[in-house]
Amino acid sequence: MATTPGTGPVRAPADVWAHALVFDFDGLIIDTEGPVYESWADVYRRHGEELSLEFWKTIIGRGSNYFDPLADLERRLGRRLEAEAIRAERRVRMVELVEALPILPGVLKWRAEARSLGARLGVASSSGRGWVTGHLYRLGIGDWDCIRCLEDVERPKPAPDLYTAVLDCLGVDSSQAIAVEDSTHGVEAAKAAGLYCVAVPSSLTGEHDFRRADLVLGSLSESSFAEVAVQAASERQPQEPPNRP
Repeated sequence: MATTPGTGPVRAPADVWAHALVFDFDGLIIDTEGPVYESWADVYRRHGEELSLEFWKTIIGRGSNYFDPLADLERRLGRRLEAEAIRAERRVRMVELVEALPILPGVLKWRAEARSLGARLGVASSSGRGWVTGHLYRLGIGDWDCIRCLEDVERPKPAPDLYTAVLDCLGVDSSQAIAVEDSTHGVEAAKAAGLYCVAVPSSLTGEHDFRRADLVLGSLSESSFAEVAVQAASERQPQEPPNRP
């Protein structure tokens, strides 16, 4: 049971079974995927090369240690580059783009509603902790019950480790948790960990295969957390055998 200022206790409906709501970060809370890609694509262009957007879309959700753009660029050029200077310049540009981004529709409402219904809040991200927590606090939403990032697990998404770590931290069973993801790899991670998963494609993941997701929304503003939790509960309840004549 949770309370909200001026309203007293707020109880979840009996059929809202979700005790935890776990968000991905990149592309889900803010749409960072475009700026991350564009800042690297600009580095490639300045060196006469092209970073394929179609390829980039396939690695979204896998984590920052899966593909090293600078190492790839050096391999293509056949020579070493001033890596430290390039990374610093590129990061400045990326931060400029990301800090102009708004929180995506429905995120704040889902957070508030989940809290009011007594659910615990988590973040499971394949990005580095400094990146994730820095932006969350900058956006004024640093108050999560648990945050687990790349440094906290051996295997990032699509392995289930991040979600398992968050659930262990929250003390909630996977059968009582909802994940929200924007990529195929994120959905695979959530499902492998046993969570009910809502997919919300980002600007770069609209073509991903979300068949493993339990529900696909164009935006979190399309539905409320309670509505999705009730739907998830009904889908997870064992079906009664049909009455025999």
